[in-house]
Amino acid sequence: MYKFKEKEKLFIYTGPDGSGRKTVAKMVATAFDMETVLSYTTRPPRHYETDGEDYHFVDEETFLKMEEQQEFLESVEIDGFHYGIRELDIVKAFEHHNLVYLTLNPEGTEKLKQMYGERVMRFFIYADRDTVIKRQEDRQDSLEDIQRHMAHYDETMAYKSQCEHVFENFDSPQISFQVSEVIEAFLDRDVIVTDY
Repeated sequence: MYKFKEKEKLFIYTGPDGSGRKTVAKMVATAFDMETVLSYTTRPPRHYETDGEDYHFVDEETFLKMEEQQEFLESVEIDGFHYGIRELDIVKAFEHHNLVYLTLNPEGTEKLKQMYGERVMRFFIYADRDTVIKRQEDRQDSLEDIQRHMAHYDETMAYKSQCEHVFENFDSPQISFQVSEVIEAFLDRDVIVTDY
């Protein structure tokens, strides 16, 4: 398991599908020198997703081989699709950046929190059920995908109380600013002044 160096922190964005957590995460990352680590998944890409930008899309055989070789730090199966974070990707991200972020479902988030404890800060980004459905319709998700996501909505929302920070995303730029402020304060607290 990866051993964090002193200034390294992992920020994880979680919440219901369609809550805008990826959008917020990307906006916040531009304010800091933050690197992201993408999950590997066996689910097919949606029409607006790009391999190597949203996920690493792989077939089941490849995924299971990687799992067998213990490449994943954590992996979960949701609705018959596999998702996993490769440990090597986290190690590589930390080679050049102290701050790394991920966008994960609650299962993956919880696993990494249990592994790394205080090094992990969780941001739960959510929107009400109607807003989430509307956002998924706007990005032209299939009805089947929307129903699949919404079947997990309540279960995902239940994880909210366990996260360090919770934001209702009614306006992504506004929420990104608020998340940035939290991270800024957190990093400032972490700075120990020794030059006096």
